[in-house]
Amino acid sequence: MNTYLVGGAVRDKLLNLPIIEKDWVVTGSTPEELLSKGFQQVGNHFPVFLHPQTHDEYALARTEVKYGHGYQGFNCQFSPDVTLEEDLLRRDLSINAMAMDEQGNIIDPYHGQEDLQHKRLRHVSPAFEEDPLRVLRVARFHAKLFHLGFFIVPETLNLMQKISLSGELNYLSAERIWKECCKALETKHPEIFFQSLRACQALSKIAPELDEQEFEPLPTLKGISMASENLFVLFCDSLSISSFQLLCKRIKVPKQVLEIGLKFLKIKQFIELGTQDAASILQIFEQLDAFRQVHVFEQVLTCCEVTRLTTHQTKQNWLLAIDACKQIQLPKPLQESKNVLAIRDYFYQQRLLVISSFMV
Repeated sequence: MNTYLVGGAVRDKLLNLPIIEKDWVVTGSTPEELLSKGFQQVGNHFPVFLHPQTHDEYALARTEVKYGHGYQGFNCQFSPDVTLEEDLLRRDLSINAMAMDEQGNIIDPYHGQEDLQHKRLRHVSPAFEEDPLRVLRVARFHAKLFHLGFFIVPETLNLMQKISLSGELNYLSAERIWKECCKALETKHPEIFFQSLRACQALSKIAPELDEQEFEPLPTLKGISMASENLFVLFCDSLSISSFQLLCKRIKVPKQVLEIGLKFLKIKQFIELGTQDAASILQIFEQLDAFRQVHVFEQVLTCCEVTRLTTHQTKQNWLLAIDACKQIQLPKPLQESKNVLAIRDYFYQQRLLVISSFMV
């Protein structure tokens, strides 16, 4: 039984990047042996085990044979006779097909180190085109490593295009597409993810609403932080509300991201109209439920600030105005009168006065 550190951990170690997680391959062993050593088996399609102390994933060396559509249409074959080289051969990119033994020696049968040196994203073997998920993975690695100068070699881009035109992308689940998108949004250059998908004609298949969108680097504004998944909203800022809803339904975007996106597009329409008197600002506050969902509205305003629809000062003034409006107290005579119309008009007039006091 031999264990090897594999994949992204080896790649990132050689690139001096932070190692997020460690995956291991085990050769010359069986499920029974790993179970006897206290490993816990997870997954049904292939033998992956959690280490009893570190909880790192250890997978028995395996080969795969394509039998159906999509990224799950594989028959996994494993035995103590499967070699490390055979296991690495099934991986997507050469830079992800390296291993490190317990002595720290690099096993690199497919020239991953050479590709690291030359900044190349290159597929390992023709079997690359059997898995449609690899189109999204390579686009994500391009976004992850773009700041270091990495590029997709033409031969690999051609295979990505071949997959895109084959119809295999239709077999990817919406959940998996969104998961890859979220990982790409965590990189330094998420726009490269979308640009790469467009370059291989995949974007028009999985997210046609975005195919005509321009993808530029997001502005970096000091002191502003956003949840990575909400960055998705910023890449959709040219979409209509209906197109954004279709896209979110297509790839099953989480409800909160959908909500923030819809409110962002609505407030964008409002700002572009150019009429920002107290009455119209109050109207948009009410339409976007800003008084009850201040946290959500604050995220919407952050999107506006990043895209420079509004200034930081406008964002702060609106949030202060909302907080002040929430402090308005109803006079006792009105409370006792229980006159709904009078109460409503009182709050409306008072809110207008508050909002006017915060306008610049």
